[in-house]
Amino acid sequence: MILIKTKKEIDYIRESCQIVAEVLQLLKNYIKPGVTTLELDRMAEDYILSNNARAAFKGYSQVGSFDFPGSICSSVDDEVVHGIPGNRVLNEGEIISIDVGVEKNGFYGDAALTVAVGNISDEKKKLMEVTEKSLYLAIEEARPGNRIGDIGYAVQSYVESFGYSVVRDLCGHGVGKHLHEDPQIPNYGKKGSGSLLKNGMTLAIEPMINLGTHKVFVDEDGWTVKTMDGKPSAHFEHTIAIIDGKPEILTKC
Repeated sequence: MILIKTKKEIDYIRESCQIVAEVLQLLKNYIKPGVTTLELDRMAEDYILSNNARAAFKGYSQVGSFDFPGSICSSVDDEVVHGIPGNRVLNEGEIISIDVGVEKNGFYGDAALTVAVGNISDEKKKLMEVTEKSLYLAIEEARPGNRIGDIGYAVQSYVESFGYSVVRDLCGHGVGKHLHEDPQIPNYGKKGSGSLLKNGMTLAIEPMINLGTHKVFVDEDGWTVKTMDGKPSAHFEHTIAIIDGKPEILTKC
């Protein structure tokens, strides 16, 4: 069931989303060669706690795996999403996706961005640019009267025109009263298909785009999703609310 939020509920979601946005900007400015993903994780958790909020990912459980141990997901190069923070040292030329979820006052925000570690190849720069652009094209489709398929079509048609592929095993989702709510929001689809979009919906839209094949697998750690061919992947995400006939980005810093 797709939950329609009241103005007051959206205000609570907006507060959690603002913390998410601030964490992402904080980490973005700190990412450089030599930093470990665990350092980023601790920095994020400290900031979230200082705002009387909770890291929504920490302790999150899914079938067949242990509870997620990190406050953020840190996914490097061929890691698509759900990378576990640890002693991994970031190296010049890598790209890293940072995904942050926050819960405050019982409401959730969720967003992600991909950041260059030092100087990166033109190939990786283009992948990041196209993926981020596809996110904003998708957000523009999140209007009453459109459908979920319009969001997915916007992502797919744009990124595939550059020869990239859309991850199909993972998708965006509703968010707000819970970290993951209906509807699921694939990054591919047909115009005019899927659930009808309405005012009061709050959605996490998150293109996950691979340089090579769309095929992925879950690493032996039980969480980290990686590209099957070992080529890099980029990931950008915003939580949005549909208000007065148009999308508002809640996780914009």
